[in-house]
Amino acid sequence: MPLTCLLIAASPTSGLVQLLPFVLIFGVFYLLLIVPQQRQRRKTQEMLANLKSGDRVVTSGGIYGTIAGFRDNVVQLQIASQVRIEVSRSAIAGLQPNESEADASKKKS
Repeated sequence: MPLTCLLIAASPTSGLVQLLPFVLIFGVFYLLLIVPQQRQRRKTQEMLANLKSGDRVVTSGGIYGTIAGFRDNVVQLQIASQVRIEVSRSAIAGLQPNESEADASKKKS
């Protein structure tokens, strides 16, 4: 009889113990996957919001150009003299460093 009393008394605690590994795994996934992804998304949204005419950018398709103008969610890129294309603002993958910034970083290395 004392054995059954021990099993009944231990059951609420054992349920929490069984759930603990799942909580820990979720916590690790959250810290290693979700948080860095949210930071990257925030950084990209901030970069897209701060675009201005004259910035040198690269699109997600690999096209390099200089921003010539904006219209709603469309960015007009000048990719060569007298050649302008329109791309979605979300297609901008990143900024290219200015020539003066690129020269300064080459001199440091």
